[in-house]
Amino acid sequence: MEPHTSFSEKIRAHRLATSFVLLGTLSAGVLAGSLLTGTVHGAQQKVDTSDATPLRVPPVVSEANQFTKIAKEVGPAVVNINTESLPKQSTNPHASRGNRRGQQGDPGDMQDFFNRFFGGQGGGGGDDDDDGGPAGGERRALGSGFIVDSRGYIVTNNHVVDKADKINVKLSTDSENDPGRPAHVIGVDKDTDIAVIKIDAPQALPTVKLGNSDGSQVGDWVLAIGSPFSLSQTVTAGIVSAKNRVDPSGGGSQFQKFIQTDAAINPGNSGGPLLDMSGQVIGVNTAIYTQSMGSVGVGFAVPSNTVINVYNMLVSPDHKVVRGSIGISFQPRMSSSVSRVYGFANGGVLVASVTPGFPADKAGIRKQDVITAIDGQPVKDGDDLVSNISPRRPGSTVHLTYLRDGKQNQATVTIADRAEMVAKTDGVSDDDGSSSPDVPDVAQDRLGMSVSALPGEVASRLKVSGGVVVNAVKPGSFADDLPLSKGDIITEINRKPVTDLNTFRAAVRSLKSGDDVVFAVRPSQSRGNSNLVGGRLP
Repeated sequence: MEPHTSFSEKIRAHRLATSFVLLGTLSAGVLAGSLLTGTVHGAQQKVDTSDATPLRVPPVVSEANQFTKIAKEVGPAVVNINTESLPKQSTNPHASRGNRRGQQGDPGDMQDFFNRFFGGQGGGGGDDDDDGGPAGGERRALGSGFIVDSRGYIVTNNHVVDKADKINVKLSTDSENDPGRPAHVIGVDKDTDIAVIKIDAPQALPTVKLGNSDGSQVGDWVLAIGSPFSLSQTVTAGIVSAKNRVDPSGGGSQFQKFIQTDAAINPGNSGGPLLDMSGQVIGVNTAIYTQSMGSVGVGFAVPSNTVINVYNMLVSPDHKVVRGSIGISFQPRMSSSVSRVYGFANGGVLVASVTPGFPADKAGIRKQDVITAIDGQPVKDGDDLVSNISPRRPGSTVHLTYLRDGKQNQATVTIADRAEMVAKTDGVSDDDGSSSPDVPDVAQDRLGMSVSALPGEVASRLKVSGGVVVNAVKPGSFADDLPLSKGDIITEINRKPVTDLNTFRAAVRSLKSGDDVVFAVRPSQSRGNSNLVGGRLP
């Protein structure tokens, strides 16, 4: 154990250590000085340097490595994007500057998780030069992009140009004082955060080559080019750290699967290319995970294969992305207990809800059916289902194989336009509805939570036949580990309906240590769907 040192003693030690550094520097200076001037009995004496050989700048030796070659080849096709958002009339005379900034984007979208870090219209990014205030003013933002068509078509991020009134693009050949060339938006896809913009091109512009992102592997070298902190044509290097990353907060789009890289990307890099060692674009730098508002080596890029698919739809006559849907929702992450209880341990997708009046509903698919195959091809999980259904054209049909109560069934489902479905549906938000008093029962001891009856008006508003409301959860308990939270509404236990307190108590009493326990839950912040949470009872 180290002896106790007072704060004053630490200060004195720090000063002493500092003085040693200074003294060492001074000593070196005195020594160097003595070599130059010499001292003989206190008198200065010149030193003869006629034998010193002058240094010369050596000739240029061209030994360009692969990084250098890629930077030279691709750099001219990478652009700097500046946007301006003109002041808008506020509908709230008391709105603060902070609120005004928050209105620039959807606070619930992917950019919240990434601290709206790259060149977007939200706050917090070092590249976001906000001149607006309570009196209103222009908002300026910075991002990057790259030319994919010599006629002036450019790929960037949607959040770089979102809500911008003016977009200017600077080429690598433009001077520093050049404001750039005006650009207009061809189309955007918020689900993948990709946008296509265009500038006029009197003559052919340099372009990038797009690669196949499926061919990239973890550990491959990659380069990022962009304009971090307004420093145009900045090149950084790293590796592919991981593939198929999703938003860890769970709030991202189901169509976003990122390439993760440790190449340094910072504010202003957003929309710039991520390049492999052949100089081909394998991703669009989109966001980073950070707590310091600077690069910590965890960056995310939209894969080029996703970009190519989105780009082709955005430059089509309709200028929009069309995705197929069958009108169901599913829970992306479930415990092994859920899969065992519902009988799809070998793969499948458990239907969490079916949108009334849409294809799956018309084909007879119900909540808690398990879709196991599409057109005879096994479906491993929800991601597998989305990647199969979303590229299909509305109006086409698919054959679904599904399980209901352990029995296999078939259904033919017509594909619908996902965007049209979303526009026609609207979720219902929940509150906790916990006005009823706590009812002590066996759940407190066995599960670590207390519940109360679900008020009738809440059940009617949420369109559920019954249930119980979680009033409290003991930290570290089984319920806490699932997790369950205050305000959650439990409607089933192990596939058996919970209509009231009596059915809830009966279901809990039947549980034994080691049993798989799965709850169907309407979370307190739900938008209308039930989730399944489960685990093995200790």
